[in-house]
Amino acid sequence: MKFNHFLIALVISSILSCTGQKSDAYEKIAAASFAEKIKAIPNAQIIDVRTPQEYASQHIDNAKNINWNGDDFDTKTAQLNKKQPVFVYCMVGGRSKKASDKLVAMGFSKVYDLEGGIMKWNAAGLAKPSDKIIGMCSQEYGDLIKSKSKILINFYADWCEPCQKMKPYLLKMQSDLKDKITIVRLNADENKTIISDLKLDGLPVLLRYENGELKWKHIGFISEEDLMKQLQ
Repeated sequence: MKFNHFLIALVISSILSCTGQKSDAYEKIAAASFAEKIKAIPNAQIIDVRTPQEYASQHIDNAKNINWNGDDFDTKTAQLNKKQPVFVYCMVGGRSKKASDKLVAMGFSKVYDLEGGIMKWNAAGLAKPSDKIIGMCSQEYGDLIKSKSKILINFYADWCEPCQKMKPYLLKMQSDLKDKITIVRLNADENKTIISDLKLDGLPVLLRYENGELKWKHIGFISEEDLMKQLQ
């Protein structure tokens, strides 16, 4: 009996030990720390796990594009140095977390995951300044929110799971509540300039305005019931 207890304790100890190693290998860090660590490591291994189209529109300097949803993720990441830290990011953090877990399982010694993705990076003022306007500019946005007495702006993305879960009832509300409030949906990937100007750092985003004044803001998923309460 004592021997069986010893075996059980040994197995539990081994499991905890392995779990601890995996935990030590992965670290989610804020944008400022992410930038500092990259600067401190010569030739840092930086992976942008978004699509090639997303990467082409904007990426962190010296980042290599290895699409998490591509067919060659394992092949390309296997070419990296597992003994050196790897910096991983996506748009808001969902894909980078999955990619980071995969890299830890592959044996990488240290994986830094950018908390909040490149949206947090931009909101922290770490992106390179650009005069290029992508989508709606601030003046157009100002005219939009003043065009109706009550208006709800929804920033979303096609790759954003919470955005897609909310889409059906937002479209329904768009029609059912048109006499009470105007609901406008803006694709974040197609309106990067206003996303940057508003310093939005997550998706989905809901902004309710009355006579051009912001009355309510919500970032992340919200149920149909809770959203309806904000629109009544």
